[in-house]
Amino acid sequence: MHAETLKKLQDIGGFVLASGCTKKSLKQVAEMIRAARDYRFIAVYKIVNNEFVILAGTGKEPPAYPRFPITQGLCGAALESGKPIVVGDVHKDKRYLPTFHTTRSEIIVPMRNEHRHIVGMLDAESDKANAFGDEDKQFFERAAGLIAHCLA
Repeated sequence: MHAETLKKLQDIGGFVLASGCTKKSLKQVAEMIRAARDYRFIAVYKIVNNEFVILAGTGKEPPAYPRFPITQGLCGAALESGKPIVVGDVHKDKRYLPTFHTTRSEIIVPMRNEHRHIVGMLDAESDKANAFGDEDKQFFERAAGLIAHCLA
């Protein structure tokens, strides 16, 4: 991973430690993640009563699905597999729940608590096809690890 990306992860980790896990600070963390690699949209979802519930997201426009069953969407697929999911063209994946009509690609990374149970998802969307590569996946896995304790 590039040194600049590692520095941004350090900044995110430091911010989480200093500011805690309030709704306002989670929104700021989501914005830091979005800005770190110039993503279009970031969302932090928590699993609550068999649903994914958005805790924080970037931008002013709310997603079409602020809550949905854990069996649906790419988040549901990531929960089922326990692994990150990267989709280069969401229009070709029938699991995709349209958040915004301009989304072309998406990455979903499970967030785990200290007992390794999945407690939520870190979601990024891009208006470009095939926008997410290996460095993005590594970045998201580490960022998810830095904020997962906020979902406990």
